[in-house]
Amino acid sequence: MSRTLDARHDGFPLSTPFRISRGVKTVADVVTVTLRQGEHVGRGEGVPYPRYGETVEGSLAAIESVRALIESGASREELAAAMPAGAARNAVDCALWDLEARLAGTSVAALACRAAPQPLASAITIGIDTPGAMAAVAQRHASVPLLKVKVNREEAEAQLAAVRAAAPAPRLIVDPNESWRVEDVVRWQDLLLQYRVDLLEQPVPADDDEGLEGLGSRIPICADEALHTRADLPRLRGRYDYVNIKLDKTGGLTEALALADAALGIGFGLMVGCMVSSSLGIAPAMLVAERASFVDLDGPLWLANDREGGVRDEAGWMQPAAPGFWGTPA
Repeated sequence: MSRTLDARHDGFPLSTPFRISRGVKTVADVVTVTLRQGEHVGRGEGVPYPRYGETVEGSLAAIESVRALIESGASREELAAAMPAGAARNAVDCALWDLEARLAGTSVAALACRAAPQPLASAITIGIDTPGAMAAVAQRHASVPLLKVKVNREEAEAQLAAVRAAAPAPRLIVDPNESWRVEDVVRWQDLLLQYRVDLLEQPVPADDDEGLEGLGSRIPICADEALHTRADLPRLRGRYDYVNIKLDKTGGLTEALALADAALGIGFGLMVGCMVSSSLGIAPAMLVAERASFVDLDGPLWLANDREGGVRDEAGWMQPAAPGFWGTPA
């Protein structure tokens, strides 16, 4: 039986602007893929990211280029050979997983030999703002298990001090989004220890991280922009302690699961993250996150309105989507 593929642009306005060191987002622009085969429907979502040269228009064009392949019944492995890693392939790959599970009358977790999604301690992200405003957000979330703090280079010390004073208990990820230099990582070691930072995420530009090799940071450093697929792992050894797996970088759940296995196998710790997305982008990532030491899947929490039946936050614990939403029988 043949398949039909639909790909479209969906925009989800944010409830509040999302600020990081390289810009501000007010709408989550995503690509939604729907695959139909008989009475069964599979869905997937990708978030084109300008940092990687991606646009909604380019992603839709890339998906259109493989329409005939996918509608003729191509596998996920054939998809990976036909498309590069990125948001476009992620949307199609996750739709294929969802469709495959529905055709088989089972769950994606069972197909992937993974445990069914369970509630996970997932970071609540504090975007860049004035230290006072960031402290106010931190205070509202002072009882959650994990906070992630976006900082820049100019006010990092004040931002971090304000957040930690307002929320002394949670574990803490600090994310400069490539805005620091190696000398900043060195000079702020004592500061990061003072504020009990658990993980420093991609402090320096991904293409200028040679200085991290052999640095001996007392705070574990996580690769984000520097990691996309398994092919990147050899270059990261000796520079980073953790890797942040995002399905929009890996090009889907298929590569994300393989990347997690490979990274753990050579001694990296795992973080699983996301773009600002709807729950359709988060449900597949929860299958990878079960083995991660740090989980950051709060993308949908920034939306004014998420897709119905999606994931939910309960005091910093991400609850799986409703049955039938993605990858599970209704």
